[in-house]
Amino acid sequence: MTKSDSIKEIATALAKAQGEIKDAAKDGTNPHFKSSYATLASVLSSTRPVLSKFGLSVVQTCDNET
Repeated sequence: MTKSDSIKEIATALAKAQGEIKDAAKDGTNPHFKSSYATLASVLSSTRPVLSKFGLSVVQTCDNET
C-alpha cells in the first residue's frame, strides 16, 4: 500500500466534515437495558452525505488472519 507523506489534505477535509455532521437519530431500542441507541444505518445515513461532500468515505475491510 502506498502511503502519503502528509495527512494535511485528509485532516482538513475531516475537520470540515466533522463541523457539519449532525448527531445520528437514536432509532434502535435495547429492551434489556430499556435504552435507545443509534443503529449503524442511522449513523451511516447521517454521515455519508457530508463525508462524500468533502471527498471522504467509510471503508470496511476484512482480514483473514488465522
